[in-house]
Amino acid sequence: MIYLKIENGKGYFFKEPDQWIEIDQIGKEDLLTLLDKAITDDFEMNDYDAGLLQNKAHQIIYKHLFQKFNELVENKSRFKDESEQLYKSAIEKYTEAIQESGDV
Repeated sequence: MIYLKIENGKGYFFKEPDQWIEIDQIGKEDLLTLLDKAITDDFEMNDYDAGLLQNKAHQIIYKHLFQKFNELVENKSRFKDESEQLYKSAIEKYTEAIQESGDV
């Protein structure tokens, strides 16, 4: 699903339930929601193109959001693998400690 788009010279972000809001109106809660979507959903965005954005503020905001979300989406599987490995190691360590102490 597309969450960031460029249309009619402006940048927009998708806000539930079915609204497109101008990118310069984005708030902290909106960013957190988009971050969650980028991690859990099929997150798509229109490519950044300064020539398509007529408003300078929209250019700056869209460019930075596109770069950060693109980086997150590209590294999502690596982050997931690393976090699973981290928790796996911790679980194994504490399981061994419990078994050695005889509390099982």
